[in-house]
Amino acid sequence: MNPIRVAIVEDVEEYRNALQYVLNSTPGFECVLTYSNGLKALEDIPKHLPDVVLVDLNIPGINGIEVMRQLKPKVPKIQFMVLTVSDDDEKIFAALSAGANGYLLKSTMPNEILEAVQDVYNGGSPMSATIARKVVDAFRNPTPQMHNPYEELLTQREKEVLALLAKGKLYKQIADELHISLETVKSHCHNIYDKLHVKTRTEAIIKYYPPAGNGGH
Repeated sequence: MNPIRVAIVEDVEEYRNALQYVLNSTPGFECVLTYSNGLKALEDIPKHLPDVVLVDLNIPGINGIEVMRQLKPKVPKIQFMVLTVSDDDEKIFAALSAGANGYLLKSTMPNEILEAVQDVYNGGSPMSATIARKVVDAFRNPTPQMHNPYEELLTQREKEVLALLAKGKLYKQIADELHISLETVKSHCHNIYDKLHVKTRTEAIIKYYPPAGNGGH
């Protein structure tokens, strides 16, 4: 089985080298590219097509959000995952809107970063718990009089899976918590995305838990 090919866009040399070491010393992963600035990443990544790109937001030349915004339409198959110190609401949603498939804080343990790389490669949208909470707080603010038009589309189990996705849980964690197989979790996620006509966890959360006030006027 081919390793997951990862690129790193990170200006802090010590952290970049540490990430590269962790990836290259773990079976199933290979760090194929590293960049210390956004301009070089923009120019180079489309030529090499890594599977996953880990992006810091605060990088010189051009920031990580702009890197993703420009690259995502050119290389839609690449999965972008933010790895940063910023938990600022505005940056979180700007990054997700720009094409980030996941969002982790740099305080995340190395083994959890590896799990998240695997998860985003498999179609998930991993988020640090504090980030997931901010996303849910922003969108999950239901009012009693509002009817969720998508509620009847999902089975009870699919609703349980979506609720755990919204908390930033990885597929394996959902499988363990619900006592079902990893393949069953993936099947439920596929059905959820299909029924809601979305492609990512974030889109599913936004659609199922709309922002307060949408449709309330």
